[in-house]
Parts: sequence; C-alpha cells; structure tokens
Amino acid sequence: MKVKKILNNNVAIIDKGGHDSIIYSPGISFKKRVGQHINDDEIEKTYVLDSSDRLEHMSYLLAHSNQKTIQLVNELVDYGEKFLDKQANDYLYLALLDHISFTWKRGKKGQFIRSPLSWEVKKFYPEYFKIGLYAVKKMRDCYGIDFPDDEAVSIALHFVNIQEDKSHLDENIEDMDVLKNILNIIQFQYAMTFEESSMNYMRLVTHLQYFIERLRKHQLYDDNDVTLFETVSKLYPKAFKTVQKIETYIGKKFQQKLSKDEYTYLMIHINRVTERKDKEK
Repeated sequence: MKVKKILNNNVAIIDKGGHDSIIYSPGISFKKRVGQHINDDEIEKTYVLDSSDRLEHMSYLLAHSNQKTIQLVNELVDYGEKFLDKQANDYLYLALLDHISFTWKRGKKGQFIRSPLSWEVKKFYPEYFKIGLYAVKKMRDCYGIDFPDDEAVSIALHFVNIQEDKSHLDENIEDMDVLKNILNIIQFQYAMTFEESSMNYMRLVTHLQYFIERLRKHQLYDDNDVTLFETVSKLYPKAFKTVQKIETYIGKKFQQKLSKDEYTYLMIHINRVTERKDKEK
C-alpha cells in the first residue's frame, strides 16, 4: 500500500490494490510521505467508502475534524457493533462524524434541538436508544458540554440502520410515524390512553410493526377465513369501526385496501388492548 495523499497530521488517502481508501493513524504526516509504503500494523483505522462522492465527503470531514472527535466516532461505532452484534458499514462513520461535528458546533453556542421522534425511538427502538444515551455521555465527557438526552435520538437512528443507507433510514422514520398515527386513531376512537407497560399493548405494537412491513411489501394476508371475520366483526363492533378508520388512513398513505384477515387480526388486538377501558364505562 502506498500513501497517495496526506490530509492532516493523522489522516491520509492510500492506494490499496488500485482502490482509494482513507486511513486514520496518529502522526502519519510526520512518519510518512506521499509515495511511501505503509503496512497494516501502522494503521489504526481504515475507511472503505463505496463511491467517490462518499470518499470525498469523508476525506473532507476527517481533514477538518480534530483527533478527539475522530477517536470518539471510532469508539462509538465499535461500542455499537459489540452491543448489537452487527458489523457496521463505513457509511456509519461518515454519518456519525458529520452529525457529531455539527452537534459539537451547536453545543458550543448552547444551541440544542428537541427531536420530534423522541417518543417513537424510545418506544420502538429501546436498545438503539441505549446506544444513543451512551454516545451522549461520551460526548459530554469529550467536549465538556452538557448535551441533553434528546441528542441520543438522532444517534440511535443512525445505528438503527447500521447496515443500511439513508433511504432505509428515511423509510424507518416514516414507518414510525405511521405506527404512531394508527395508535392515535385507536386511542381517539376509544377515548383512552394506552397502558404502555401492558403485554397486550406490546403485542399490538409488534403486530402493527409487521402489518406496516406487509404494507410496504404489498404482501397483506389473503381472505382465508371469512367466517372468522364475520364472527369477530359482530363480537367487537367498535373494534370493527376503528379498523375502518385505520383502513381509510392506510388507503391514503399506501393506496391499499385491507383484506378480511387483516381486519380480523387488527380487531382482535384492538379489542384486547381496549377491553379493560370498555368494561370501566
């Protein structure tokens, strides 16, 4: 491997088998010159990006980031990989370096942003939110700034898609919004607030997550048991009317109609999670 370009004291671009990669190695500009060979054991971290645009963007960020920020990002990705037992692609380094650098600049000015997705991420991605909270703690230690826990949300979302790109992240955010809207429809129809620690609530949320995934893939359940649908509709008329409201929303959002089987499963879950509320009336 040859050093192709020195970006700063600690970062360089190398030619590895005819492909450009970025390396992080403290003090490299004092140890190597352009054209010199470098061995693997001299490199602390190698970043392999899948496009010239990302390579250029990462090069710019690394060249303009201080050593402690780069080391912080490397540490957070390593922690996240071990916590989730998943291998990250190098786009995650790019996304986190960009995000944390900007967050630090805002933090120095006392500018903190409240995330509109705090509720969704805490409820639907609790393990990823733990990584975000860990990251915020490390950022406080690194920069001496009292970042609020809200900053954990954006970092958590980067890890949600640890092996995906931005398009999947945008899709996940949209799905969380759909899930929240469906839950709000149910609560409005029953004039209630969910007991979020209950088993029935967690079952409903899990069912809705898979339901939304089926909508995305256009793989809704078929009409396999019309008799059960008719029976459940008569037993739980309020749940039936609620699913009709959900179908109206889904029709506008996904341009799809629900099968009778989808109706049946939704009615059963909705009745379970609202049953106690109806008995209290």
